[in-house]
Amino acid sequence: LLYRAVSGTRPPTSFRLTEKFILLLVFSAFITLCFGAIFFLPDSSKLLSGVFFHSSAVETNTHTGPDSSDAGSAGNDDRLLAKIKKDHEKALLETTERSYMIKPVDDTALTRTDESPDLNILGCSQYIMMKHAWDSYKRYAWGSNELRPVSKQGHSSNLFGSIKGATIVDALDTLYIMEMFEEFDAATDWVEKSLDFNVNAEVSVFEVNIRFVGGLLSAYYLSGKEVFRRKAVELGEKLLPAFKTPTGIPWALLNLKSGIGRNWPWASGGSSILAEYGTLHLEFMHLSRLSGNPEFAQKVMNIRKVLNRLEKPQGLYPNYLNPNSGQWGQHHVSVGGLGDSFYEYLLKAWLMSDKTDEEGKKMYYDALQAIETNLMRKSTNGLTYIAEWKGGLLEHKMGHLTCFAGGMIALGADGAPGDKTGHQMEQAAEIARTCHESYARTTLKLGPEAFRFDGGVEAIATRQNEKYFILRPEVIETYMYMWRFTHDPKYREWGWEAVQALEQHCRVEGGYSGVRDVYASSPNYDDVQQSFYLAETLKYLYLLFSEDDHLPFEHWVFNTEAHPLPVIRKDKTDRPNEVE
Repeated sequence: LLYRAVSGTRPPTSFRLTEKFILLLVFSAFITLCFGAIFFLPDSSKLLSGVFFHSSAVETNTHTGPDSSDAGSAGNDDRLLAKIKKDHEKALLETTERSYMIKPVDDTALTRTDESPDLNILGCSQYIMMKHAWDSYKRYAWGSNELRPVSKQGHSSNLFGSIKGATIVDALDTLYIMEMFEEFDAATDWVEKSLDFNVNAEVSVFEVNIRFVGGLLSAYYLSGKEVFRRKAVELGEKLLPAFKTPTGIPWALLNLKSGIGRNWPWASGGSSILAEYGTLHLEFMHLSRLSGNPEFAQKVMNIRKVLNRLEKPQGLYPNYLNPNSGQWGQHHVSVGGLGDSFYEYLLKAWLMSDKTDEEGKKMYYDALQAIETNLMRKSTNGLTYIAEWKGGLLEHKMGHLTCFAGGMIALGADGAPGDKTGHQMEQAAEIARTCHESYARTTLKLGPEAFRFDGGVEAIATRQNEKYFILRPEVIETYMYMWRFTHDPKYREWGWEAVQALEQHCRVEGGYSGVRDVYASSPNYDDVQQSFYLAETLKYLYLLFSEDDHLPFEHWVFNTEAHPLPVIRKDKTDRPNEVE
């Protein structure tokens, strides 16, 4: 019957071979078209607006919880998500053979010059990476501080004592910003029911502040959920005994139950560390605002009084300060480890105050001038780097941590005194280039923990204990700031290079792992998925490929763990989830 309907009066036995072949082709094409229409067309508005790249403002709270979505679409969402993941992995394998270019400034997607259909790959790649990191943590390490992705079990650092859930709290705002609301609700539920600070354990005041207090504050301002404000204030109050020293310079370590503090035994005769006591200001100012307790703000403002009374060698701030005597310890100066975020918080304190904190502003620009004079150097082949200063002698190395400085200098360039704005933007761009070179000159295209400019090498790690990569965010952070301020396409290109390297060398079945040697031909995993990978690295990548109105800098300031905190307007009362 079929043959007769198609071929008229000719009997089926009279079909020629070529006619049979043509009929088969037509039939096959029809089936393929129908299947493709059913399988490939997206049927979920959530996927189109959340998974794929978008520019909706996160400041407006549109989250109505998991019950607001159509339960019947879950299967289709999962199927489409699986396809996106497959396409994403395929594209990563193809990138070495294809070139990429940035569209004009108003368009945020990276597109291939061959006009292939994978136009949304960059928009969804950070979502896919976050999904894999979060799902792996939830599956293998839920409630633990961090994940061991190779051995697929929980991992806890002694930095947090017996407080649990560092990854959960650190990832809260990233989940919210990426509109992963189902995961955000699960994290919120854990915070409400299981996050406990009533522990008899010693914690790092610095790490607990930037990750837990910062993460809770940010989650509160983004979502408006009271549990986050309450938990942040509760933890802040438990940290206050750390300031019970003769000078008010806080201890590095604190027992949350007894209130007894001490400093790291290796830190220059019992000194407190600049980057630790100098990285409390943003969070404590917000704690005072949200709790009505001025003590938080008073504690961090007193730190400035102590510092301003001291003479600075060459205008520089040594990394060590004795909390008992109020005198500098060993004269070691670094814009990397031990010093870095102190300078960042001077600038951001001014910005977060709606540019009314003139003391913080002056301290920052004075310090930056001293850094430029004494620490910034240019290599033989023209790479700008920031060296370390030890008793007047320079050590010509730069840490991965120092690479944040490119973004910091760019962020502060607009407020630079005199006519230095252009000069500081040039410095920021040069530092970004140097840090990119530290990645490009490795085998795995991931940056080492530190790299040197001596002995005939430039931007290369020469010591084995400096060759590791632990999923750090600082280089990508600088790319994000430089993109926002310049819209130079190379910063997105460099960010995409980092995505490829992370996927190829750090992604494992159970999450993402750091590697022990970025110069090795294949990765040797350290088996730790750091909580800051979800809080910082993936968030900065997401923002790098977002539009500028996604957490705009005029309204938000990021703490050193990439937790966004709103600018405090002097004439208005900040309300959660509401920004002008």
